[in-house]
Amino acid sequence: MTVDPALQVSGAPAVAPPAPGRLGEPLPLSAAAKYVEALGRWRDGRRLELDQLDRAALQGAAQQSAGGSIDVTHDITLSMALWKAASDRYELLRATWDGGRAGEAERERMATLIWGRLDATVDPALLARAGSSGLAVSLPEACRLSDALAGQLRERLALETSGLEVAERIRQLRIQLERIRDQVGLEPAGAGQQQLAGQQARLGRRLKEIGEKAARGGDVGGLLGPIEIEVATFERDLIVAAATRREAGAKVDQARDLLAELTAREQALRTLVRRCVETVDPAPHYAVPEVSALGPVPNTLARLDPFLERLGKVSQAMNVVADAYTGALRDHEELVGRLDAFRAKATSLGHAGTAELQEAYRWAEGELNRGPARLRIARQLVELYQSYLEVQAPRRSE
Repeated sequence: MTVDPALQVSGAPAVAPPAPGRLGEPLPLSAAAKYVEALGRWRDGRRLELDQLDRAALQGAAQQSAGGSIDVTHDITLSMALWKAASDRYELLRATWDGGRAGEAERERMATLIWGRLDATVDPALLARAGSSGLAVSLPEACRLSDALAGQLRERLALETSGLEVAERIRQLRIQLERIRDQVGLEPAGAGQQQLAGQQARLGRRLKEIGEKAARGGDVGGLLGPIEIEVATFERDLIVAAATRREAGAKVDQARDLLAELTAREQALRTLVRRCVETVDPAPHYAVPEVSALGPVPNTLARLDPFLERLGKVSQAMNVVADAYTGALRDHEELVGRLDAFRAKATSLGHAGTAELQEAYRWAEGELNRGPARLRIARQLVELYQSYLEVQAPRRSE
């Protein structure tokens, strides 16, 4: 398949940061700060990468002949679902972190948000279309699975990674194989684990041979692609298998984990709602579901399924609340950005000091900085500043 150079995936692929802490323990301050920042960079980089991969897949499908099509719809759909789930969880982590003002209780909730079940926040329709409903993965596992899927998509779409040298690709493969070694060690003891360990060892020997050939100056470009696909697929299968085993475990444990995760999300959402109400007017009018109203986890199988169903409905309601209040805050941030951009343009044109623009800027800035900002008025004031600037700025045609 030939891909238009304009659709090549540029730059090195995003790699998920290692997650700190463990479930039930507060995150250290420095580790929490670094992880929230690194996860935000990973989220933005992966979104850009997925957009490029999606365009490349669509363009490649249009160019395929009848006998040579490559169907990547499953991986693209699952990648988008995983990104959305990780992105939503990042927003809750950022709200709980609150710019570094998180106390010990908040940092313990952050650990729950990181290591708790993530599948409840994935759009069920997306997972159903991808054929992967019910994956009981944590945020770090979802990020690693996203990394593996993105690498597999790069190779299947025959995309070049500009600036990524052979040595770097070999280094990334070694890191992946070490993760695979750790994952194999978590498999149930027996013949199955021995077979997986043998597969990991064979891949390690192949990579060693490729590295030695590259060190001798040999061309290994044609050898790296197949092993990258095989390693990515192997790691993905291990993650999915581990998640499936957990999903088949005791429903009581599943309900307890989900209840704890929803409780942490409830507190994070209340922080998000409070920040939104203090920032914008009108703010959305959605109530944050009270998880405590569900009561304790039942201990009989006959009552567990309805309880899990109620937990799922609470999770969906929380998704609606999160989308609404995040969207309102995003509208405010957009207005602030537009005003700053117009002010920078006025300064570059030498008009920022005029009385009309100074007064319009003072009004708009004052409205945006008041608590809460009246979005309708703020939007009109930003547009007023823009109008004054357009009147002041000389027309190009003159």
